[in-house]
Amino acid sequence: MTNLMLHLRENNVFVFVIVYLSFLLDNVLLTVVVPIIPDYLFSNVLNVTVIEESNRLGPASLSPLQRKYETLENENGPLGALLASKAFVQLAFTPLIGYLTGVVGCNIPLLIGSCNMLLAAILFAYGNSYRLLVLARALHGSSSAAIAVSGMCILAKNLPKELRVKLMPLSFGGIALGVLIGYPLGGAAYQLFGKPAPFLFIGFFVSLNIVLQVLYLKDDQVEEGSSTIKGNYTEWVRLLKDKQTLLATFVICICTSSMAVLEPCVPMWLLAHLNPPPSRWQLGAIFIPDSIGYFVGSHFTGLLPVLPWRISLSAMVLTGLSCCALPLVNSISQLALPHFGVGLGVGAVDAALVPLLANFVDRKGSTQYGPVYALQQASVAVAYSFGPLLGGQAVHVFGFPWLMRIVGFLNLLICPLLLELDNGEEKKMLLLNQSTSYSTLDSTSMDEQEGDNFSS
Repeated sequence: MTNLMLHLRENNVFVFVIVYLSFLLDNVLLTVVVPIIPDYLFSNVLNVTVIEESNRLGPASLSPLQRKYETLENENGPLGALLASKAFVQLAFTPLIGYLTGVVGCNIPLLIGSCNMLLAAILFAYGNSYRLLVLARALHGSSSAAIAVSGMCILAKNLPKELRVKLMPLSFGGIALGVLIGYPLGGAAYQLFGKPAPFLFIGFFVSLNIVLQVLYLKDDQVEEGSSTIKGNYTEWVRLLKDKQTLLATFVICICTSSMAVLEPCVPMWLLAHLNPPPSRWQLGAIFIPDSIGYFVGSHFTGLLPVLPWRISLSAMVLTGLSCCALPLVNSISQLALPHFGVGLGVGAVDAALVPLLANFVDRKGSTQYGPVYALQQASVAVAYSFGPLLGGQAVHVFGFPWLMRIVGFLNLLICPLLLELDNGEEKKMLLLNQSTSYSTLDSTSMDEQEGDNFSS
């Protein structure tokens, strides 16, 4: 860790801090809405329903408890659409950001994304209608596309190949910490101070990050030929023909969808099936274990002397089994272990495969990291768009227990495909490191033996 920090000091620590802070704030805003929006929408719908029924002549056909279940089941669809709107916009903007990084560099898209995130936080704070909340969520999608792609490109350009496997997962600490902070912050601040409080808090720190970007990020060099449409088209065609790159992004998409499905479904499932229903802060606290799991998986996976495809395979098995175990719980406390398993699996997959994508680009003799990370972020956007949307609708068809079992089985079925990532290159690197350490030990022992012979 000391060597890593020394390397950061040599290469402008502010660049790493800015990217880390951008990832952190982006994911705080991503997750802070999860415990707020279900309760906020449900409260508004319930109030409207009560007023309409009080003005209606004749007895009500449903009891209050039955009306609660019916309203919650009907709200899964709109809630899933609201949460998915961010990912749909992010999916649409990601290829554009990948193109812009080759035209104007990585710093300008990062600054634009941070400004859009500030506007989204303000809209979330003061938006009281469903349409304004969807607009805020969609605006956040455009900012996430810019921050994720440009941030990864900045790190890939400034880090040497041998340190990416350790430093890039360390930058995921911003993602993991943001996810860890967002859920409980949203639930607690919403209950204590109201809906605007957590979003204004986020907006303040986004403003500080924008100031840091203006002061410390300098213009980066653009690779010659990458600023043309033909050059970008050639790079995208070459990328889409690479089987290993497509496989890695597909695995990231499937694994991330496991966590995305949980966001709209678990709060509604708990509200409808637990008696008494969980409070607002409990709705935020239920996502703490998977946030901790992601934090652990993303931080420490890069330190393991294990091949990336082996780490990914183990993580996918863990994610699949955890999803299958989720419907078996009967209380909020029992959710901790399967939620932790899902977060740990997703974090380990990201930490293992995202640095590997940059190595695929280097292997082709290129420095255009924008397209490969645009593809990776597009896979994440697909997961967070179709995950909540299809998850909210699939609850009506399969029910929550079978929905989670289907997601778990899907993670297990694609595990054999990860064998394709074993191309021998990473194995040679590990063997080289081991032989280097062995030779160092042998030379040290020989020197000690010679010293003993000389003294005798």
